Amino acid sequence: MKSFAFRGLPLFLVLLLAGCQSSQPHSLPPVDDLVVAFRQLDLSLAEERLDDARSQLSTLQQRASRDTRLEQYQRQLAEAYMEQGREALQQGDLDRAAQALGQARSLMPQAPALSHDLNQAIDSARTARQAAAEQQAREAAAKLDAERQEQLRQQRLASERQARAAGAATPASQSTLVVESKPTARLIDPSAATSSVAMPMLDTQDNENLRRLLDSVAADVVTFRCAVRIEVREAKDYPWVAALLSARIKKLDPSFRPQLSQKVAPQQVPRLLLSPQGS
Repeated sequence: MKSFAFRGLPLFLVLLLAGCQSSQPHSLPPVDDLVVAFRQLDLSLAEERLDDARSQLSTLQQRASRDTRLEQYQRQLAEAYMEQGREALQQGDLDRAAQALGQARSLMPQAPALSHDLNQAIDSARTARQAAAEQQAREAAAKLDAERQEQLRQQRLASERQARAAGAATPASQSTLVVESKPTARLIDPSAATSSVAMPMLDTQDNENLRRLLDSVAADVVTFRCAVRIEVREAKDYPWVAALLSARIKKLDPSFRPQLSQKVAPQQVPRLLLSPQGS
């Protein structure tokens, strides 16, 4: 019937009207941007990019606070952080484990039982590590004390040999006077170019034993006019040790100005290197 409607019209008008009637508008369905955002969140969780997932979840919570899916994703992300914390704990990285635990707790503060076991495991690992460090420090201090006692014994034997040798040529009273007037070292070997004095108590923050050790070090520094190199794990420890040592040196000899230097050696037990004047 349509062909009768076009009779009498020019051909180009017929074609134009037919084209208008045959073309129908086609519109694409609207895209839900929340669907895209949730897919990105799924991808971040699957690839274990937890910090990215945390940021994406926060954005979704602001845009669609009533969406029922948010709680599920929040718990899923908290459990992913918990797993990350367990892996870090197994690798001995307690700081990273604690950081992951904190992220999980902030996501699910209403469920403390979720992180209870991991929290206990981290605390136990820290306690064990501290106990091991303290034991190592005690063993190092005992070894240092034994070495010091042996050094003093050797010095006494050397002094006795010198006294006997001098006694063959001089009266005993003069020999005794020479031996008694010779300065005695507490920790160092005065005949050596450099003597090392370990400070394991600096690692364990045992300030009481550190002060006792520096009392003896200061006596040797003043007696033998030693230059001192302070070797520590972190640069921040140098001013503390230098201040303690300088105060003790000044108390023994206010006129003496010690020559102090520093070296940062992270992998080495803290120590002092004493070099007597003229060595």
